Formats: sequence, structure tokens, C-alpha cells
Amino acid sequence: MAKRKRKYSRGAQKEVKNEMHRYKRGKAKSGKGGKGGNVKSRKQAIAIALSKARKKGKKAPKKSKKKS
Repeated sequence: MAKRKRKYSRGAQKEVKNEMHRYKRGKAKSGKGGKGGNVKSRKQAIAIALSKARKKGKKAPKKSKKKS
């Protein structure tokens, strides 16, 4: 059985873990510099974490384009 290629790096995974930790404790903030208020949903927390990971150069797929 062939080994599957990772979609997300371990660094990106760690980023999501840390962001979820902040979210669960009500410390996660949205917006530039955390000025947008508290994060309301798990999906939002994960999206913020992946965005941070991409900025740091970690391996994470690009944002999917919305189809209208």
C-alpha cells in the first residue's frame, strides 16, 4: 500500500490545534490584529489558523474559490 501525501503539514496542524485551544477558552480574536471581536464558530477558528499557517509558509492548500 502506497503512503499518501500529506495535505497539511504538521506545522499547520499545530497551528490549528493552538487556535482551537484559544477558541475553546474564548481568547480567539478575528480580524486584523484581533480587532474584529471574538471568534463565534469552530469553522471560523480553523480558517483563521490555516490563514496564519499559510502566512508562515506552512504547507496548507490554498483557499477554495466560491462558486456563484
